[in-house]
Amino acid sequence: MRPAAAIVLEAFKEQRWKRNGTTGRKPSLSGSCNCETVFDYDAKCAQAAALEEQMASPGFWNDAARAREVVAQLKALRAVTKPLEDVVRTAADLPGMLELAEADEGFAAEVRGEIERLEQAVAELELKALLSGPHDACGAILSIHARDGGTDANDWAEMLLRMYTLWAQKHDYEVVLLERQDDAVAGIQSATIAIRGPWAYGYLKGETGIHRLVRISPFNAEGKRQTSFAAVDVSPEVSDEVEIEINWEKDVREETMRSGGAGGQHVNKTESAVRLVHIPTGLEVKCQNERSQHQNRAMARKMLLARLVRIEEEKREAEQAAKYKSRAKVGFGSQIRSYFLHPTQRIKDSRTGYVEYNFHQVLDGGLDGFLDAYLKWRVKGELAGSVSEDD
Repeated sequence: MRPAAAIVLEAFKEQRWKRNGTTGRKPSLSGSCNCETVFDYDAKCAQAAALEEQMASPGFWNDAARAREVVAQLKALRAVTKPLEDVVRTAADLPGMLELAEADEGFAAEVRGEIERLEQAVAELELKALLSGPHDACGAILSIHARDGGTDANDWAEMLLRMYTLWAQKHDYEVVLLERQDDAVAGIQSATIAIRGPWAYGYLKGETGIHRLVRISPFNAEGKRQTSFAAVDVSPEVSDEVEIEINWEKDVREETMRSGGAGGQHVNKTESAVRLVHIPTGLEVKCQNERSQHQNRAMARKMLLARLVRIEEEKREAEQAAKYKSRAKVGFGSQIRSYFLHPTQRIKDSRTGYVEYNFHQVLDGGLDGFLDAYLKWRVKGELAGSVSEDD
């Protein structure tokens, strides 16, 4: 049996519908469609069926943590297979619809609308095809740290925390606050959240780096322009089964402390917060928002695993990027995007050259344009060039 995606490809290549109502071929949105070579539809359906069978087994829900991981895997698979099934069904009906449209002008408008919807669905599937990393389907652990800029930087870090939270909510992702350190004056010094949903890490991994804000400072009595920086780091939320070897007794130093911030009856009376330091790499993680020290320790270990997996992934990316003359900047220290609120509103990504002019829409979670542009840029394997930025 032919792959389902092949049917879609043939339908779109042979039966394109122009906006003026005549039949004819129309180029694909990306120039070419490679869904057939990327989506192994039958394999994904088999994986989904195996997970559903596992969920139906007795005692499956006794291990809540493992159950959540399996459910997340199934959601990630269904996020690809269900839209593909819909595209295949609609594409199969296109030849008949086109014949009817030739004889009925009123129906022709309906067909054009259906094809536009179908093209949008195919474009979204093509974008998902770019999420081919080993951990792209995982949830994301996203950390934000205020950098240079004083109080403005702390305020900017909190603005970014709100931006990513709103983006996640727009996509029906779960957001869990793992750690937050408020600044004494305004904003935050740092915060870590888990964003859980299909392909969350795949979409957000390009956000790692330095984010720069230029605006008239609300904390400056003279109304001067201020430049401030915040660092974002994104790691995949991996399961405990990931192949990363850690000697928790020798390689990890554990510290306990009282949880900070407002809380319940015991939050500041017991040392429930946990900080882990990975001695070989110097990596440090902290979790304080769970109800007990045991839960904080378990979450902190998962956060540390996620950071180590991200390091291994960056090594693989660096080896792959070395094949090209221009190497993409990846990592925690690169400035990736500038947000201008003064003198004009605009946001520029220094890697892809993508620009948005509605500052507040982006800060309200409208990040999809930047995320999509990064995925398309990254798959080319070369730098688009750093865009000059007007001060």
